[in-house]
Amino acid sequence: MAYYDQLETRDQAAREVHLREALPAQISNAQHNSPAFARILADIDPATVTSRADLVRLPITRKAALLDSQHQNPPFGGLTTVAVGALAQVFQSPGPIYDPEARRPDYWRLTRALFAAGFRPGELLHNTFSYHFTPAGSMLATGAQALGCAVFPAGIGQTELQVKAIADLRPQGYVGTPSFLKIILDKAVELNADVSSVKKALVTAEALPPSLREEFKARGIQVLQCYATADLGLIAYETWALEGMIADEGVLVEIVRPGTGDPVPEGEVGELVITTFNPDYPLIRFATGDLSAILPGVSPCGRTNTRIKGWLGRADQTTKVRGMFVRPSLVAEVIKRHPLILKGRLIVDQINYQDVMTLHCEVSEPLDTAEQQAIAATIRDVCKLRGDLAFVAAGTLPNDGKVIDDVRQYE
Repeated sequence: MAYYDQLETRDQAAREVHLREALPAQISNAQHNSPAFARILADIDPATVTSRADLVRLPITRKAALLDSQHQNPPFGGLTTVAVGALAQVFQSPGPIYDPEARRPDYWRLTRALFAAGFRPGELLHNTFSYHFTPAGSMLATGAQALGCAVFPAGIGQTELQVKAIADLRPQGYVGTPSFLKIILDKAVELNADVSSVKKALVTAEALPPSLREEFKARGIQVLQCYATADLGLIAYETWALEGMIADEGVLVEIVRPGTGDPVPEGEVGELVITTFNPDYPLIRFATGDLSAILPGVSPCGRTNTRIKGWLGRADQTTKVRGMFVRPSLVAEVIKRHPLILKGRLIVDQINYQDVMTLHCEVSEPLDTAEQQAIAATIRDVCKLRGDLAFVAAGTLPNDGKVIDDVRQYE
């Protein structure tokens, strides 16, 4: 079976017929069951929104606004249609932003991406995403279980134990970040452990450089990527064709000019805006803050949905480091807690395929070891990531308004 279901290969006319029914129904659901969207879409007649072109009349809801709306109206800013106690799980992303998971199989819709990556019922999947606070572990686990796979919930870290589990259990595939897969494979060589059962991998949360993909291929592993977020679930995924990413059947993709809701021409880079058909969390024209572009034509793999180029950067200074969003507000919070820092700038780079972030701090005098350790601890506490420190004299950092400077370069 080449496709997960017939939705993936339907012609565009059939897809537009589906939109004529699905869009009004989702807008009505949001208006009647989500307090926030009752306000946001108060002047919209659902019956008049039946196509992609009609969506342009609807306002944009920005990811950056989630933090404020959830603070004012906890826990979900009035955007969900179900009570918190009716959910299966609640997660926390950096910010903090709280993410709901409803009581439906494959809530995050990762099954389609796993199938495209070669996973099949009856296989064992080694899941190295975190099962704590953030939803990544659950996103992949529930998708795999809905597909009929068993899951080893490895989580993050403990590389030697990861290697031993793979050598003992012989899973067919891996899910996690590409950098951690390389770490595991390198550690297996060091330990002379046999992890050759892993023949396929679905990776996400960070870039997969072509050279690293080729390294995995040389080691007998086919690695494909998917693009998903804690707010929307699966957005798009790679197939064997390796020509962009196919939009998931559970979302509608737009590319708009950053800072506006105006669609850009096909092929032009802009901000990715998503409308989801999730009944429990009906995000409509949700601006992700990510940049991408629509690719023309149909994928050689035969799937007919919209193709995007994948993640091309951020429309704002927010960036993603080792799968976690780091926002300017988080950097500001770190600096605020340490008055000896006059000004700060977070530099994000990649060394040996590993994301590295360094907080460059302007100081008027050298800091002692205790204060430096305290700043490092604050970075871990606020950003949920480890960060290095660099100290420079007052007035040294550029006066360009940047709080986060992502200097990573991908091939």
